[in-house]
Amino acid sequence: MYLILLLILAVMMFMLSKTNIGKRVINLTMVLAMGANTNTNVSTQTGTGQDLSPEMKTYYNKNLIRYAKPLLVHNQFGQKKPIPKRGGKSQEWRRRDPLPKALTPLTEGVTPDGRKIEVKAMTAPVHQFGDYITTSDVLELTAIDPIINDNLRDLGDQSGRTLDTVVRDIINTGTNVQYGAGDVLARHLLVGGESTGNHYITVKMVKNAVKTLKRYLAKKKGGSYVAIIHPDVSYHLTEDPKWQSVTNYNPKNWYNGEIGKIEGVRFVESTEAKVFHAEDLIAAGRTVTVSGYTAATKTVAIDEALTEADAEALVGRKVIIDGVLYTIATATEGAAAAAVFTVKETAPVDNAPADGDVVYPGEAGAKGYDVYSTLIIGEDAYGVTTIEGGGLQNIVKAKGSAGTADPLDQRSTQGWKAMQGAVVLTDAYMVRLETTTDENDYGAGLN
Repeated sequence: MYLILLLILAVMMFMLSKTNIGKRVINLTMVLAMGANTNTNVSTQTGTGQDLSPEMKTYYNKNLIRYAKPLLVHNQFGQKKPIPKRGGKSQEWRRRDPLPKALTPLTEGVTPDGRKIEVKAMTAPVHQFGDYITTSDVLELTAIDPIINDNLRDLGDQSGRTLDTVVRDIINTGTNVQYGAGDVLARHLLVGGESTGNHYITVKMVKNAVKTLKRYLAKKKGGSYVAIIHPDVSYHLTEDPKWQSVTNYNPKNWYNGEIGKIEGVRFVESTEAKVFHAEDLIAAGRTVTVSGYTAATKTVAIDEALTEADAEALVGRKVIIDGVLYTIATATEGAAAAAVFTVKETAPVDNAPADGDVVYPGEAGAKGYDVYSTLIIGEDAYGVTTIEGGGLQNIVKAKGSAGTADPLDQRSTQGWKAMQGAVVLTDAYMVRLETTTDENDYGAGLN
């Protein structure tokens, strides 16, 4: 009887496939058929509710990956490595250095020694990430409940942003950095929001980065270098007359987020591009003010009060006082004009902290201004694991599957888990431009 019903269903699906409505109904019907309570597709476990059939698991995994992939901006330019089954908690990438020039003339009739390929193994740990949503007992696995698909979209968005951030933070640890236009030597000196002297991105900086990549023989990806840039920064370039919108050159293979190119670099825009942000120094304000300094003990007294929580949070933080970067060693709570902190570094003799100096958070730019990373990337600069083949999985648990933890079969869960790893393979093949921008809200909504 069931086979007859499936045959009728197949005929209806074929007839409906000729319409747009039919195409949408087919997707629904296929999953309904996969979720039907038969021995081959759905297993019922005593006391643990229903489990997803292999077909439905594949369906949901593919759709989770489909929702997550557009958000994997940083992943798309790395050397890909699949997650090996039972391969341990680390992944190995291989780096091949360029062969040196062969400048010795050949001798007639004599075979030269030749050369071995220099392949260096680069190993990095992979870690597991994941999250889930708990749903009430309205979630049923025998039908394509809209809740499942709505959850899938949210979980796909979350997983994509999470895994992309893991890669982003690793590849932004490279040491091939250009601060501003190269006129300063450290992040805390980058200026933004002032009438003059600001360190905003320029076309000249892009050209200098390209020159650096060429000098180190970094190969291009598809005829161009690529860059990942934040939209707060990109408009400084898109207003240049040399800028080409992606719609003008219309590449055969568009990158996720591609917006255009300039000076041989194709730019991908993402709000997930790295932003170096400094949190407020104390709960009551972003900065504090120096009231006195004792050089012998490296102690800074401040005008503001410090709570116990403020003092604990300050230890280990970077601060900027009159353009000098310090690390806080200890902090002591106290009322206004009685609180102090000590620093690890010795202050310059002619530029020690003085009464009235403003103490700024020091993890970003001058005066605590946010600093943006723009990565300009060549081939094989870094390696990443892939989300296919078990790298990213959708997991659905039916009501009752928690056993005694859900005695009334009221809760279902839907979630994801993934293994992710990344490593910088060749630092010289990637340049990080660190700049400011003319708008700054000190990290509101940042990453």
